[in-house]
Amino acid sequence: MSAHPNDIVGFWRNAGPGKWFAKDQAFDAAIALKFEQTHYRASMRKYDAWNQTPEGALALLILLDQFPRNMYRGTPHAFATDPLARMFARQAIAAGHDQDPSIPLELRRFFYLPFEHSESLVDQEFSVQLFAALQADTGDEESMKYAIIHRDVIARFGRFPHRNSGLGRETTEAEQEFLDEGGFAG
Repeated sequence: MSAHPNDIVGFWRNAGPGKWFAKDQAFDAAIALKFEQTHYRASMRKYDAWNQTPEGALALLILLDQFPRNMYRGTPHAFATDPLARMFARQAIAAGHDQDPSIPLELRRFFYLPFEHSESLVDQEFSVQLFAALQADTGDEESMKYAIIHRDVIARFGRFPHRNSGLGRETTEAEQEFLDEGGFAG
């Protein structure tokens, strides 16, 4: 099933923050049922032209960065389209789509999350800059807090230890200690 950008953005906006960052199997299944084929088509670059408009760019970023984390939670597929999401996010930000008045302020963060999800310190520093600007515009301290947490984990370990199991990576002693002590776990 194919979708239109406003279907994706509308679904995500209606779900709201209570669903966006929660682990909810029913919500994950609903996303897969409604949007998995659209995600697949986006990953095959069938919707690249969407990135030419603010709403289309936002829809692409939700499809490639957010939905996989729900649909494929705990598997390598959750992160498979991250590089593509970052590419589209860079283009969208360069075009000013994140600042377009048609984008609701509470959804602007989804232009920036591909950088927060990256295991590159350069991307993490960019994420902190983006979220600092968002905080200045909106007062969103919570998103800024999480940008710093993500950046600090990458600065310390060079990767997100909580992803190790799902990606088949060995966990170091320091990473395991961090996780055991309640360190950031996604």
